[in-house]
Amino acid sequence: MKKGYIYIILCAFIFSTMELAGKLVAGSLSPIQVTFMRFLIGAVMLLPLAATDLRRKSIKLELGDYVYFFVLGSLCIPISMVLHQLSVVHTQASTAAIVFSINPLFTLPFAFFILGEKIEKKMVTALSVSLAGVVCIFNPFAVSYDIRGILLALASALTFALYTVLSKSRLSKYGGFIFNFFTFAAGEIVLFAVLFANGTPVFSSITPESLPVIIYMGIVITGLGYIFFLEAIKLTSPVTASSVFFIKPALAPLLSMAFLGERISLNVAIGMLLIVSGSVMSYRARAR
Repeated sequence: MKKGYIYIILCAFIFSTMELAGKLVAGSLSPIQVTFMRFLIGAVMLLPLAATDLRRKSIKLELGDYVYFFVLGSLCIPISMVLHQLSVVHTQASTAAIVFSINPLFTLPFAFFILGEKIEKKMVTALSVSLAGVVCIFNPFAVSYDIRGILLALASALTFALYTVLSKSRLSKYGGFIFNFFTFAAGEIVLFAVLFANGTPVFSSITPESLPVIIYMGIVITGLGYIFFLEAIKLTSPVTASSVFFIKPALAPLLSMAFLGERISLNVAIGMLLIVSGSVMSYRARAR
């Protein structure tokens, strides 16, 4: 159990650096290039783990499985993750991190309509508190220069929540390593097709400054981050492991302040506190 908590702490720290790293390469590489390269590295890291699980579990994938992976992969990588990288381009890394971190709460309405899961009053309260935090960050009483980035982060959180709910039906069948590898691989195929159709060279514009960041995003954030998260789920529980997402909105802004010199305005600070509070309420409600 203690080892599981170590994985949660490591995962929370790694995921909290995602927007920071994305901001560092936002000026030299397109969001599609960044997303493609980091998930390519992540898929390569997961390949031996997925292959081992396929042999151990004697799983034979059929056409329906591959269709499922392509649907989920397209939703996660070319849509949600590209939107997230776009949000980092158009707003502060800290703001993008905070807004994206409410994605577990958006699973509530999707789970209700798609899976028929019951929604408890405590979860509705938690969602309302977090949404109040998002409204606070939007600052509706003043026109925000980065409203485009906030909307993109919100769209990324919504689509990632939908991806999470749709993945629930078969995640237990495949296991985490198999599911994530084939989802990553399918999403990468779709994203490569987009790059090819647009005539964008996949590895162009990489500079000596951006290369270490891309490698870090691929190996640490996408590879080790997902592996640690899956290990945390295995050693604790899905509910306990989800605490990663209420640590992130508290930690990511501090990292952005330290390494990017970003300032946290009063409305963003209040919004951050509300989102963390809502996430904690959600975690407690799920744990019972």
